Amino acid sequence: MAIEREIKLAVPAGDTGLPSALADYFGGRADMRAGAPQHLINRYFDTPDLRLSQAAAALRLRYVERGGTGRWLQTLKSSGTSAGGLHVRHEWELPLAHGELDIAALLEVCDAPGIAATLRGIAAELRPLFETNFHRQIWTLSHVGAPLEIALDQGEITVERDGVSHRDPLCELELELASQDASGEAALQAVAADLRQRFPGLHPDDTSKAERGYRLRQHVLHNALNQRG
Repeated sequence: MAIEREIKLAVPAGDTGLPSALADYFGGRADMRAGAPQHLINRYFDTPDLRLSQAAAALRLRYVERGGTGRWLQTLKSSGTSAGGLHVRHEWELPLAHGELDIAALLEVCDAPGIAATLRGIAAELRPLFETNFHRQIWTLSHVGAPLEIALDQGEITVERDGVSHRDPLCELELELASQDASGEAALQAVAADLRQRFPGLHPDDTSKAERGYRLRQHVLHNALNQRG
């Protein structure tokens, strides 16, 4: 089990110039190293009555394409805590040889008894509920000795319903502590504060991509019920 510590800064939907300004700024800093651009497709799974979400967990199947090659990953996360944009979550991630979930493998590594019990009980009922599809630019740096990764994500969240795609734009900056040392949280906060000062449009966001996907799905279902009524 790993513990994920990251700060999410949302980019206002109407500020189309801010992502380019951020990329230019990161690219011009001598202390930052750019990684290869990635394309990520993430499919989130739960039961129709959302029992995994009710157990404060999220399960996704991810395809990462970089430099013309791709790989599959499956990730189980706890909802953890979030405040001021800082998210702290337990995370279990495993590589896959194909694009299908391997629940047995996840159960072998998940050391949170409650989440493991829920996952075991609902495995046969899991269904894909929504997707996130986005391009990611990555930069790495070390701030006062703490290794950090900054990712700029631009894309959309999609819910399919009755043959219709319902979409919500996605544009956010994620600053992640690349080590398991919690003392690095101060460096994470300092870099986030500096970026918010330089780019006032950025604002902390305590809502994960998974939570946004669940909300979009609920909105789509609610509208469908109203139309039938």
